[in-house]
Amino acid sequence: MKVGLFFGSFNPIHIGHLIIANHMVEYTDLDEIWLVISPQNPFKNKASLLHQNHRLELVFRATEDYLKIKPSDIEFQLPQPSYTSNTLAYLEEKYPQHEFALIMGSDNLASLHKWHNSKWLIENFSIYVYPRLGHQALIEDYPTAKNIQMVKAPVVEISASQIRSSIAEGKSVKSLIPDKAWQYLDEMNFYKS
Repeated sequence: MKVGLFFGSFNPIHIGHLIIANHMVEYTDLDEIWLVISPQNPFKNKASLLHQNHRLELVFRATEDYLKIKPSDIEFQLPQPSYTSNTLAYLEEKYPQHEFALIMGSDNLASLHKWHNSKWLIENFSIYVYPRLGHQALIEDYPTAKNIQMVKAPVVEISASQIRSSIAEGKSVKSLIPDKAWQYLDEMNFYKS
């Protein structure tokens, strides 16, 4: 089975994440998408994150109606901050029957050379790249890449930080968050000031 790994803080998960994940599993050769909740992204401030278990619950609720999209808490058991290369090495050992690939936006591909063990990632894994406005990534920048594919996925410009700000300001963002995740987020009063 070929599994696409879509890493993120998912703080909170929103419909943009699901649009991209669903497009990748339906329009590429990926069999499943795992939404990997990162307890701590080395490039982000941990103080602004909901606890990882709440973010996992939000992702679980958002994906329970999707047969090919699964939440993954694999990074909860690994040292922090979370490095994609460490997670992939762990997953390859734990699930030798699967082939893993990375899913990322063009903004991340443009900065991939700055990632921990980026050369190993680029040379050993397929990378599926979806477009982000204002970020043009060039495959030619990575001549040793195993397999980078630019995927004509929908351009979705929904930001989790914008959602958090809007909730804090008392604005409704219900249409941007999957229903079951929204119900949990609302019940728990997350992001409200």
